Amino acid sequence: MLDIPSFLNLSGGPFGLFAGSFLASTLLPGGSEAMLLWELQQTPERAGLLWAVASLGNSLGGLSSWLIGWWLARRFPGKGLSQDRQRQALQRLARYGSPVLLLSWLPVIGDPLCLAAGWSGVRLLPATLYIGIGKALRYGMLVGAFGSLG
Repeated sequence: MLDIPSFLNLSGGPFGLFAGSFLASTLLPGGSEAMLLWELQQTPERAGLLWAVASLGNSLGGLSSWLIGWWLARRFPGKGLSQDRQRQALQRLARYGSPVLLLSWLPVIGDPLCLAAGWSGVRLLPATLYIGIGKALRYGMLVGAFGSLG
C-alpha cells in the first residue's frame, strides 16, 4: 500500500526522485541516477515504484525540452538553433529520424536532441514514445544492476 506521507516527503522518497529526475532531464544539470540508487538503498522493496517514478519524471523533463524547441520554432521561425550541440542534434535527427530520441538519456547530447526534435517538428506521440522507452531502459538497467542494495 502507498504511504502518502512518505511518498510526499520532499527531502527524498518517490516525490523527491520524481522532481530530481524531471530537473535532470531538462536543460539543467542533475544526478537522478545517484538519487535513484540512494532511494533503492533506503527502500529496495519499492524498486518497481522507484523505476516508474524516475522514468516518468525524466521522460516528462525530456518532453519539456521538446516543448521548448517546438515553441522556439514557432516563436522565432527565422532563427536557427545556433549552439554546436543543437546543430549536431538536428543533424542526428535528420539522419536517423525520431528513433534517435532513444538516446535522449545520454549526458550532453540528450537534452539538445529533445530540443532539436521539438524544433524540427518531430510529432509529440513519437517523441513521447522514444524518449520514454530510452529513459525507462536506462533506469531499468540501474534498478536491475543495483536493485539489491538494501
